[in-house]
Amino acid sequence: MSKFYITTPIYYPSGNPHIGHCYTTVACDSIARYKRMQGYDVMFLTGTDEHGQKIEEKAKGLGVTPKEYVDEVVLNYKKLWEYMNISYDRYIRTTDDYHVEAVQKIFNELYDRGYIYKGEYKGKYCTPCESFWTSSQLDENGCCPECHREVKEASEEAYFFKMSPFADRIEKLLTETDYLRPKTRAAELVNNFIKPGLEDLCVSRTSFTWGIPVTFDPGHVVYVWVDALSNYCTALGYQNGRYDDFDKFWPADVHMVAKDIMRFHAIIWPAILMALELPLPEHLAVHGWITFNGQKMSKSLGNVVDPFILGERYGSDAIRYHIMREMALGADSSFSNEVMINRINSDLANGLGNLVSRTVAMAQKYFGSTLIKERQEGEFDDELISQALALRERVDEFVDKTQINDALAEIFTLVSRSNKYIDETEPWILAKDEKNKARLATVLYNLLESIRIIATLLNSFMPSTMPKIFEQIGASESDITYENAAKWNVLPKNVTVRRGDIIFPRFDVDKEIDELNKIIGEQKASEQSDSGFKAAPVADEITIDDFAKLDLRIAEVKSCEKVKRSKKLLCLQLDDGLGGRQVVSGIAEWYKPEDLVGKKIILVANLKPVKLCGVESNGMICAADTAEGGAGVIFPDQSLPNGTKIR
Repeated sequence: MSKFYITTPIYYPSGNPHIGHCYTTVACDSIARYKRMQGYDVMFLTGTDEHGQKIEEKAKGLGVTPKEYVDEVVLNYKKLWEYMNISYDRYIRTTDDYHVEAVQKIFNELYDRGYIYKGEYKGKYCTPCESFWTSSQLDENGCCPECHREVKEASEEAYFFKMSPFADRIEKLLTETDYLRPKTRAAELVNNFIKPGLEDLCVSRTSFTWGIPVTFDPGHVVYVWVDALSNYCTALGYQNGRYDDFDKFWPADVHMVAKDIMRFHAIIWPAILMALELPLPEHLAVHGWITFNGQKMSKSLGNVVDPFILGERYGSDAIRYHIMREMALGADSSFSNEVMINRINSDLANGLGNLVSRTVAMAQKYFGSTLIKERQEGEFDDELISQALALRERVDEFVDKTQINDALAEIFTLVSRSNKYIDETEPWILAKDEKNKARLATVLYNLLESIRIIATLLNSFMPSTMPKIFEQIGASESDITYENAAKWNVLPKNVTVRRGDIIFPRFDVDKEIDELNKIIGEQKASEQSDSGFKAAPVADEITIDDFAKLDLRIAEVKSCEKVKRSKKLLCLQLDDGLGGRQVVSGIAEWYKPEDLVGKKIILVANLKPVKLCGVESNGMICAADTAEGGAGVIFPDQSLPNGTKIR
């Protein structure tokens, strides 16, 4: 039996998981399920990355130990994965004893091989990303190039891993092989990190203690990326006695990660494996972010979406389908409640759900649920059957390329073709004449067979719902195998259908959006209360005359750019309905310029002009404090005309 090893990154437990965390795990789960259906011996690994300075600081702020903090968060991740029907084979925590033992041995081996040496680190460090950067790698505002937050000067004794010996091999890996998917990412990595010269990597820290101790030098803990990346091997038993799967499953077939940690998996991880003389993984699949209004989902921005709330209303399979269908490999996927509900209505309710309901209902109405064995072939049959029989090969191809959205799109072309087949053959017309019974039975049988193939191939992607479809169309367990997904005439000729509940109900979009906004608002208020957030005291009373001195207007952001001499300022060009103006705002830490263009904002129009970092500002935009100490711009109704006065 062939093996297949697929991994998600191990997640950093900085808070409760949200819908932005789901894509990688759901996609890997779907691939793992599909490979199991194909007959592979599958190892699907996920877990949590639990060490580092940020965890130590978070736990201290909450008055608990780091282990107590991560234990609680890990429970929430596991609860979410259970809710989303994630079929992982192994869950690793970097605080597991066997992993700690193995990482210490890996660090020692790299040291003994001469790839690790002691020195002093002086440079830029981003605490949220746990990343060191050189000055040349920082963004145009001197901030972290990944999260665009402020970096700190760091100087401490540290151990370094030699990267330069592997530069040429890594460049060839990225540019001349199929390791990186999509290949378009290679130029970015080569030009930004390899061509300028791979700098040695800091692999130990002494400024905090929450990490795996370096055995031969007390006071040093292993840098998080050596610790975290090694999990892909240690979870199989490499350098420890907990498991013995390493020889069987290594190298990994697919590592799937989001673009913000691509560098570590495309450059640092291969270098470590090369130094250890271990085989390299077959593929690194890099996907984008699930964004909300153009921004990466973030609790600090208040734009997270709770998958538990969505799942309770629409079902976990509908959420799985939506996020996988929307995300093209390598690109970002914009999430909105409206797009999600429309996708559920169009693809699942009107498409697949309607196909199942119509077919089963007609079989029940015209044949008392059990089809007759007589058959009469006719027009349109061959086209439907040939498309159905070719589907599995196309889906195989897309799954092998980790192009999940294309695999789903391909399956739903057969859904559309099957619904069209109903319109073409008009079973309700055939049913009017007893002479057409054999033809009518053939049409309905063809539809049931098409649904069987569709549901068999979808079962890996929507594992909670497809069994309900199998039951309704009368398919037994032996009918729904991978082999039978490319065969016709699998169901018995006299198959019996069993009409059940509606598979995917249709939703009123406007009503659902209003209800979701209400729920999300209540949840935010609850989270603020639970987090200890307290509203600032009310300022001194003013009169209506005092308020009248403020001239608040609706304005639209026409363009926006960062102020070159500042890390915190954005320069916005506004259409205020009065001829336009320029305003400078200190929100660069929380918003990218492209996030604001086209948005309506609230402008304090009569604020006295000032110069900020040499740039004139004629007014101020209104923002609110977030629970985490950030700023959230207040976006009014987009339909309000520019220049409208607020009173």
